[in-house]
Amino acid sequence: MNRLISLLQNVPLFQDLSAAELEEISPLFAERTFKKNTVLFVEGDPGEEFFLVQTGAVKVYRIDNAKEIILSLFREGDFFGEMALIQQGMRRSASVETLEDCSMYTLTRSDFQQFMERSPKLCLRLLEVTMERLRKANEQIYDLTFLDVRSRTVKMICRLSEQYGTPKPGGTLINMKLTHQQLANMVGTVRESVTKVLQDLQEDGIIAIDKKYILVKEPESLKKQIY
Repeated sequence: MNRLISLLQNVPLFQDLSAAELEEISPLFAERTFKKNTVLFVEGDPGEEFFLVQTGAVKVYRIDNAKEIILSLFREGDFFGEMALIQQGMRRSASVETLEDCSMYTLTRSDFQQFMERSPKLCLRLLEVTMERLRKANEQIYDLTFLDVRSRTVKMICRLSEQYGTPKPGGTLINMKLTHQQLANMVGTVRESVTKVLQDLQEDGIIAIDKKYILVKEPESLKKQIY
């Protein structure tokens, strides 16, 4: 239970809660494990659970004309499914699949709602988190509409570096394995286009790739590639 409380203290949704409140809400979570490539839910499913990632990684995606579009990637300390906590009967707006073996904590809407009724701070934080994710979604729409493939790919690498970057000798390592196809699905293009951009960035010494891990060697030079 102490492990869960430590995790909750670093999750934006719960970081305003007191130690006593965290002690009160932590027993409501259930710990679950999932194998790699497990589909947790699909678009249109009833939304009754909130997920908090303890270990592993997942992708949030939609299928459009048989093409996969990755909307988000989540790792340790990230959460998803929060919209299900707000309104009863809401349907999932996207699908989620594990990219690695995962350990997660889940919370049902009914349990969360009872606690939320006693915690105005949590209500406000949930609203703030929801609005921030809406802002990021609007930014993604803008990028897909107005930026070319090269700029979209570079901007996605910058964003992943900021979210999941770990300082390493020689640069910042994106702590997540990423295939060229996954990056293409995130920026709305074909794999060959992403491969060309990654090759150019490596030749220019801006990034390095080893075993599907991207090391950003020159972050300022990378940002200058966005037009």
